[in-house]
Parts: sequence; C-alpha cells; structure tokens
Amino acid sequence: MKSADTEFVGGPLDGKVLPIPLGPMLGVPKKYKVPVPAHGDSPARTLVYVRTKQVRGLSWFWRYEYDEAASG
Repeated sequence: MKSADTEFVGGPLDGKVLPIPLGPMLGVPKKYKVPVPAHGDSPARTLVYVRTKQVRGLSWFWRYEYDEAASG
C-alpha cells in the first residue's frame, strides 16, 4: 500500500509528519480522524484533521490542519 508523508498543523499532532495511506486515486483523504482512548479522568475522543493545499513557489502539497470544532 502506498503512502505519503503528510505534515500536521495544530492540535496535539502539531509539527508531526506521518505516513498517510493513499486512496484509490492516489490522494490523501479529505479528513483524517485519530481516535484517542480514555485515560484516567479523560473520556475517549476523536481528533479531526482536515486536508488543506499548501503552495511553495511553483510546487504544492497537502497537509492536515486541526479542526477543533469537529473534534470531540
């Protein structure tokens, strides 16, 4: 299975670059959900990151930005 190293911005994964499995059209998913299990007094929750297009010079790439409103 192919993957792409993708940068995460904001939230608990800020600054991380993780390999994300590519879909059937060889692109990363529009949303990436990270389940976080319950720990101590903290309930289980899901972190939601949304794909955004970033441009550097003449090239572009995908990255994920934290969506606090959708996370819960």
